[in-house]
Amino acid sequence: MSDEFKNLPFRPADILLPQNCDLSLWSVVACDQYTSQPEYWQRVEDRVGQKAPSTLRLILPESCLDGPSIETDIMEITNTMSRYLRDDVFAEYPASLIYVERTLSSGALRRGLVGMVDLEQYDYEPGASAMIRATEGTVISRIPPRVAVRKNAPVELPHVMLLTDDRDRTVIEPLSDQTDAMTKLYDFDLMENGGHICGWLLTQEQMAQVGRALQVLADPAAFHAKYNLTEDQPVMLFAAGDGNHSLATAKECYERRKKLTHPDQWPDLPSRFALVELVNLHEDSMQFEPIHRLLTGLDPEALLRDLTAAFPGAHAGPGAGHTLSYSYGRTEGCVTIPDPQTLLPVATLQQFLDDWLEEHSEAAIDYIHGADVARELASRPNSIAFLLPPMEKEQLFPTVIHDGVLPRKTFSMGEAQDKRYYLEGRRIRR
Repeated sequence: MSDEFKNLPFRPADILLPQNCDLSLWSVVACDQYTSQPEYWQRVEDRVGQKAPSTLRLILPESCLDGPSIETDIMEITNTMSRYLRDDVFAEYPASLIYVERTLSSGALRRGLVGMVDLEQYDYEPGASAMIRATEGTVISRIPPRVAVRKNAPVELPHVMLLTDDRDRTVIEPLSDQTDAMTKLYDFDLMENGGHICGWLLTQEQMAQVGRALQVLADPAAFHAKYNLTEDQPVMLFAAGDGNHSLATAKECYERRKKLTHPDQWPDLPSRFALVELVNLHEDSMQFEPIHRLLTGLDPEALLRDLTAAFPGAHAGPGAGHTLSYSYGRTEGCVTIPDPQTLLPVATLQQFLDDWLEEHSEAAIDYIHGADVARELASRPNSIAFLLPPMEKEQLFPTVIHDGVLPRKTFSMGEAQDKRYYLEGRRIRR
């Protein structure tokens, strides 16, 4: 590792990319999308077919986590990864960074940088002081199923998008004018309205340039001045934007591997690192979208009565406080919670729903991207959707630094089709 990345949690990686295959069939959207729309994954299945190499064969969509054949599915994923490695489906680019330009479905451009992070410098616990921190509360029960997929896998495929608060755009944005000196690795349309993606291999000097820019952001004095902190506050360089639970899963697998390995060998464990895409929070295309709540298996009116009764002074209709909009059947309205005890409306709602669901095991919750999709799903019997307002992205780093993690599923970085698609990989087992 070059001196420019010394002590940084982000660095070049040995990156795997598919070769000699149709990339539009290879690349599929993150596994945690479209969980309430099995027809989406069926369309992808039909499009990919049985013979084309595809990341669809290397992931388990979250909609399948409770399926009857999950153990067989996981075994098939692991076997397919091994077969792809054996059959030279991948080409490896050692100690590399890849500059990515993603044209989103809206036409906006999102720039990123693919490399790996050191999981020793990441902590998802509330109140963490690591250089990489979670942005949302981690649901521990969601980790074991993901560990089951990753623990024996020889390859990782990331959908983690890591955020940096680079207000002066010093790390990633300068690369957009330097692509002539890079080697283009891919350039193709993504399926299912996912837009277009291009990727370039950075030169050694460009990687050093990135490292130097990150060292400036990681300088403690600059960090304390930026956020008006005391000198004893540890530096937070990155926040997990998308893929919080996937990164937490990688951390858990690494911690398990450490228990079986002599400490002298920990620095060389492939599982110590996780492949991610680094994105600047201040990228113009980086818009925070709300994640709506869909409740099923219940009487919507009964839930609304309980919600109103749970907060003193709560009432139907708009007013001062947190206004929670809802939709069910052909009905739309809102409930206002006066004098809320939390900063964000999503926190007020989520705290109530967590308690309510513990007492109503017949009901279920899902997290939906897009108000129109949430309304359509809530039009079905025994369902209701709560439609939440967006969070200002400038609030993210100060809130996590000062208050800790946000309520889970507080925000989404764009619509579902604009989430990260699986493309690059990395070996995580020798």
